[in-house]
Amino acid sequence: MPTRNLAARFHAARDIRVAQEAMPVPAEDESLVRITAVGLCGSDLHWYDEGGIGDTRITAPVVGGHEMAGVVRGGPLDGVRVAVDPAIPCHHCDMCARGHPNLCRDIVFAGHAGRDGGLQRYLAWPTARLHPLPEVFSDADGAMLEPLGVAVHAADLGHIPLSGTVAVIGCGPIGLLLIQAARAAGAVRVLAADPLAHRRRAAAERGADTVLDPADGDYPNRLSGFTAGRGVDVAFEIAGTDPAITAAMAVVRPGGRVVLGGIPSTESSAFPASVARRKGLTIAMVRRMKEVYPRAAALVTAGLVDLRGLVSHRFPLTGADDAFRTAVAREGLKVIVEP
Repeated sequence: MPTRNLAARFHAARDIRVAQEAMPVPAEDESLVRITAVGLCGSDLHWYDEGGIGDTRITAPVVGGHEMAGVVRGGPLDGVRVAVDPAIPCHHCDMCARGHPNLCRDIVFAGHAGRDGGLQRYLAWPTARLHPLPEVFSDADGAMLEPLGVAVHAADLGHIPLSGTVAVIGCGPIGLLLIQAARAAGAVRVLAADPLAHRRRAAAERGADTVLDPADGDYPNRLSGFTAGRGVDVAFEIAGTDPAITAAMAVVRPGGRVVLGGIPSTESSAFPASVARRKGLTIAMVRRMKEVYPRAAALVTAGLVDLRGLVSHRFPLTGADDAFRTAVAREGLKVIVEP
């Protein structure tokens, strides 16, 4: 067993430093995990590019990364390949008791508020938050179960009706996974929109019937014409921009649901209140996920969701800065760091 750890810490915006550190020591209810794959999420990019998310800022150096998988070293799961659930709810507060652990008042989350995440070679983490991986899963597949879990939670919030229609505005990795989750949930028609050509191609490959470019001058008409002017049952905004929210509200039918899953760069988001009011829309906000790791893994095992085709770039831990620069530039789909 090594005596030193290697970790990548955020110090400020665009300031990530890789250095040798002391090995983490697991507590009695924890296991030591050798991290093998970490996906870079949109929220990670806010930490890297802006030094925070909304009103939460980097106040002390912290190891980022919450989409992660690894191999347990020691303890009851010794040698087992696992996906690491980055959320540690208290299981005692009123929100946990009501079945909303993602809204736990005392939640601890990897790479956030001083709790180090997965961008390091070894991590001590609660054993109860480790999910053994099926043999056919790659390390990257294990890391990708976290964004798939967010997509599953978003689909749950959307209440997609059987044979319903769906729009996904924003086709980054979670949007692309949501297209597949919507199909698995019974959607018969799916519209997708994204300004990047390679993401639009990926959306079409993953089951979107119609794929639109927001820069197209005919974009508003094509949104409204997707279901012959009637509107989709559920619209998912996964871009984190006000124009994406506006498009989601424009394409959804009266009485429909709009699920907001994107993370904006500013503390506030805006939408056309008159449209939302006239349509009587229900608006839901995505906050991470609930306990959906087993469901996410089942979707992949059943062949209903493809994870491997989303990984476009791989970097070693020593190349963490290059990995973030690539992800911020939106050059591919999912960037993976392999400690």
